[in-house]
Amino acid sequence: MHNRALPYLLILPSLFLAAVVIFWPVYDLVQISTHDVSRFGQLRDFIGLANFAALADDPDFMAALWRTGLWTLSVVAGALILSIPVAMILNSDFYGRSAARVIILLPWAVSLTMTAVVWRWALNGESGMLNSALMGLGLIDQNIQWLASAGTAFPMQVLIGILVTVPFTVTIFLGGLSSIPEDLYEAAALEGASAWQQFRTITLPLLKPFINIAIVLNMIYVFNSFPIIWVMTQGGPANSTDILVTYLYKLAFRVGKLGEASAVSLVMFAILLVFTMIYVRLAMREREA
Repeated sequence: MHNRALPYLLILPSLFLAAVVIFWPVYDLVQISTHDVSRFGQLRDFIGLANFAALADDPDFMAALWRTGLWTLSVVAGALILSIPVAMILNSDFYGRSAARVIILLPWAVSLTMTAVVWRWALNGESGMLNSALMGLGLIDQNIQWLASAGTAFPMQVLIGILVTVPFTVTIFLGGLSSIPEDLYEAAALEGASAWQQFRTITLPLLKPFINIAIVLNMIYVFNSFPIIWVMTQGGPANSTDILVTYLYKLAFRVGKLGEASAVSLVMFAILLVFTMIYVRLAMREREA
């Protein structure tokens, strides 16, 4: 009995520290979100769920919530679609494979803020690199203000989000592909299976656990991603590219509504908690298998 309890006693200090780090801020958020709060963070009267009700009545919050879902699903889906073939190419044996892997994975090491700054310059409506390239190719005859309207700004931000998510996703898939025995492909080839049939019957089923993990992890990272949206447009024009995290920042530090901002934080925490529980469930299922 003593031996069974020993591992739990050894990790108890770490669990306690983790609980303090996680639950103390959550407790503070609950306190702030259920009180009337001054711009300086001073708690005043208890108002219950009034801050949550105010969010529900705010069209900007509902628009940011919907846009966050669209942003997350689009970036994660796009990254998956691109990463699978890229990972398969990098997993094959060809001259210069190591250099190609380094080139693909290098953007992962670059700060998201710096990446967003470079893309903001490239998408500049007057002197941006993209307009110059398109005009040089004869595809456009006048400059396009890429970041001046939601119709072009948000799709470009989604595209950039996909590009910066691909390296991490490719890394996950490379780990999965390297665990698939080559004997399976050799046996399938002897049976006359085409490359597509091998992918559909061997690669995809055996890669499924890694795909599930990549989906959940990327949804957590992308859902909470701040730099790309903020650096490029700060949620503009007219809040048309805001997602929850940029809406939260504006609400807290520009408008000074700390109570409503805390309520947004709790909504985001609840959504991310669901994603985390899904990830833990998938990880436990893989361990059991």
